[in-house]
Amino acid sequence: MQPFRVPEAHTGVSEVTAAAAPTDRQLADRIVRDGDEAAFRALYRRHTPGLYRFALRLLGGNVFDAEDVVQQTWLKGVEGLPRFRWEAGLATWLHGIALNCCRASFRRKDSGWLAMDARREPLATPDMPHERIDLESALTRLPPGYRTVVVLHDVEGLTHEEIAEQLGVSANTSKSQLSRGRRMLRSMLTPPEGWKAEVQP
Repeated sequence: MQPFRVPEAHTGVSEVTAAAAPTDRQLADRIVRDGDEAAFRALYRRHTPGLYRFALRLLGGNVFDAEDVVQQTWLKGVEGLPRFRWEAGLATWLHGIALNCCRASFRRKDSGWLAMDARREPLATPDMPHERIDLESALTRLPPGYRTVVVLHDVEGLTHEEIAEQLGVSANTSKSQLSRGRRMLRSMLTPPEGWKAEVQP
């Protein structure tokens, strides 16, 4: 199968909504069988927005790293497509590849990216005690280990058992990370007692 050039601009691509659009499997079969670049581009347009949002959340809003993860995900995905058994949906499989690419990015920066959260008090609180931030901003301030489990469980809907399998940890570790991550999010999103918003004239 001929390698495909992954397009560089992808973050603002709209998702395919045509009612008669081919299924993921039909497109994938065309890619594997015929090296059909049009089929690849259709899959790319369909799944890249979700992959980008997923990677961006896991990587704490780092646009450059998220773009790199999406590129790596598609390169690995196309390479592995002939071996994909369709026991899960294509989107689930691609998200799994993206997760592994994010983990590789974490490890390049800190080899203890998951375990460190249980040992240290992370620096993820707002700079000012009265600062209000939204959920997406709060997620970017979580340490990678907490953020990964929160995104996988609360955003992607994975169970603790599925998270444990994906990350190579125990389900109890996943539960602990989720609990700590949620607690940190609440502390960042809840104004301190007695705090009043400044009313603009």
